[in-house]
Amino acid sequence: MKETAQFALGSDVNDTVITVPFDFGEKQKKVLGEAAKGAGLNVLRLIHEPSAALLAYGIGQDSPSGKSNVLVFKLGGTSLSVTVIEVNSGLYRVLSTTTDDSIGGTCFTEALAQHLASEFRRCYRNDVSGNPRAMMKLMNSAEVAKHSLSTLGTANCFVDSLYDGMDFDCNVSRARFELICSALFVKCIEAIKKLLEQVGLGMDDISKVVLCGGSARIPKLQHLIRELFPNVDLLNSIPPDEVIPIGAALEAGILLGREQVFSDDDMLSVECSGKDILVKALDQSGTDKFLVLFPSGTPLPARRQHTLEAPGKISSVCLELYESLEKGPVKENDRFAQIVLQNLDIKEGLHHILTILTMKRDGSLHVTCTDQDTGKSEAVTVEVAS
Repeated sequence: MKETAQFALGSDVNDTVITVPFDFGEKQKKVLGEAAKGAGLNVLRLIHEPSAALLAYGIGQDSPSGKSNVLVFKLGGTSLSVTVIEVNSGLYRVLSTTTDDSIGGTCFTEALAQHLASEFRRCYRNDVSGNPRAMMKLMNSAEVAKHSLSTLGTANCFVDSLYDGMDFDCNVSRARFELICSALFVKCIEAIKKLLEQVGLGMDDISKVVLCGGSARIPKLQHLIRELFPNVDLLNSIPPDEVIPIGAALEAGILLGREQVFSDDDMLSVECSGKDILVKALDQSGTDKFLVLFPSGTPLPARRQHTLEAPGKISSVCLELYESLEKGPVKENDRFAQIVLQNLDIKEGLHHILTILTMKRDGSLHVTCTDQDTGKSEAVTVEVAS
């Protein structure tokens, strides 16, 4: 726990504020606190996730006077929670909350994976839905595609040797993904309506809606919530999966006596990549071509996936990354990093090298290359890539 926090922040961590779901009992909180203490952390406070979400946006802090109702919508990996909080003179009071463990981000991934399985069955007349290994590969591909469809109109799902040596390649549009998951979207919206009915509030009684949880990034879900609350502020300027951690960090700053945890520049600006980041590949004629993975101006942090293909008769593959400010041809001296994957098995056909690139806010780029056949991998971190 402590090592993860220190790696993310790039500095030592001693004091911490930990967030917990609203329905966490005292016994669960005690066990979590003891685990944090055992990891060498000084727990300043345990706070509920909905409260942390409000703190992240400064709700009730900048203008503490007056009373308002705020809805916190959190769609995480394994559960959906909706909470209505009354904000009065800077104080938070939970009016009602509901948690549904039958729906989460994993459900959207599973739905897309089942669609991919049906597409494979349609194309190859083979049913892989009962094959755990093949379905796990489809789940991994569906997870990557789901993230891509939050920002792109289409996503490519490629799985090497999915079943009986057959590769699977399929494009999924955002519209198709939304149709596949339509029942899940309805379930999310119904949870909001049901909670408001229980607490005796109408849509117009809510002044703000806060989105948090990684799966709240899905554009269709945000669109449906906007339609449900057409006259309400939908707060999603902070990446949904960072809302609760930021709220916890602000609470820690308050408890440590720091008036301002983040500078004004940190709060108001969004870091972006300054240059195009490209990968070198070969077209069908064997000529070098360059694919843009991170266009200049890409909001950070950002993550990309690329599959590099190389002849199976060679035992080593080199991935080369370039950066460019100009629209003209990329030059050799624009190369800033390369990864060599060695000792690959000689085979017929092609090597498929899965490359995951993650660019952080400070411009550093972490690259991992994995051979899909053998699992061999290499990784490199470039301190300032853009």
